[in-house]
Amino acid sequence: MGESKRKQERKEERKEYFVFERKNYLFMIIGLLVIAFGFILMSGGGSDNPEVFNPDIFSPRRIRLAPIIVIIGFAIEVYAILLDPKTDKS
Repeated sequence: MGESKRKQERKEERKEYFVFERKNYLFMIIGLLVIAFGFILMSGGGSDNPEVFNPDIFSPRRIRLAPIIVIIGFAIEVYAILLDPKTDKS
């Protein structure tokens, strides 16, 4: 009788839990979308003829804006990983 009680107590102690919760996954998805948007902004500007130079590859959108957006997306990912949803301020 005492042994079955111990087994039941062990089962209660071994409750499985996820490391991340819904809030973490939401921020991860937002971060992935921001990163994908940054890479979409970087794309294009190529030339059909390899002997013709296309100066559009050096546009401010591809050189400055898109990499900044990708870095912001990675920062959101780091925040999503470090976020502890169990601690509420309220």
